[in-house]
Amino acid sequence: MEKEEVYLEKVYPMPRIGDTAPDFEAVTTKGKIKMSEFAKDKWTVMFSHPADFTPVCTTEMSGFAQRKAEFDALNTELLGLSIDSLHSHLAWVQNVRETTGVYFDYPIIADIDMNVAKLYGMLQPNESETAAVRAVFFIDPEKKIRLIMYYPLNVGRNMDEILRSLDALQMSDKHKVAMPLDWKRGDKVIVPAPSTLDDLNERLEDESLEKTTWYLAKKDIK
Repeated sequence: MEKEEVYLEKVYPMPRIGDTAPDFEAVTTKGKIKMSEFAKDKWTVMFSHPADFTPVCTTEMSGFAQRKAEFDALNTELLGLSIDSLHSHLAWVQNVRETTGVYFDYPIIADIDMNVAKLYGMLQPNESETAAVRAVFFIDPEKKIRLIMYYPLNVGRNMDEILRSLDALQMSDKHKVAMPLDWKRGDKVIVPAPSTLDDLNERLEDESLEKTTWYLAKKDIK
């Protein structure tokens, strides 16, 4: 069992938060891309789906398309993937457009050889050896992986949570704060805890903060 686990780890590496996004070149529905050069000065949300022409995937890909303007507003490019051919992707995009009016206006990687899926740990052997699970990678403009979500084949993702998480990451970077449970834009944020006695005394005297205790304090941001 130990040897098998080591083997699987070598075949299906698992990128971690804080890692540089593994580089690759691929063909997509919008032409060839190289990950290290994709979405210059922007965030990237890269997401995999198990297969074209499947019901749950159709709802998810449509969800990304219908809310693309919200990702645009957050300076973020979308990048889809499945282990299907380019022709299958194009046929599916057109089929969904004809039947629902929704157009997948973002690149979808044709990963027929499974190279990218393996590189990003999207193949989970106990779930499927040939279909990517529903993975989501949040990649910042420096090409660092900042957040990873994995969903099984039979459960669709939550678009509100994906957008909320993206917004939280960007606001945290901008203001050097942390986000409490269920944070959404407009809510108070958590300021870093004091690291010295001087910081502690200043915190206790700061009437602009909403203080639960000395180490848990919140403030408004814009």
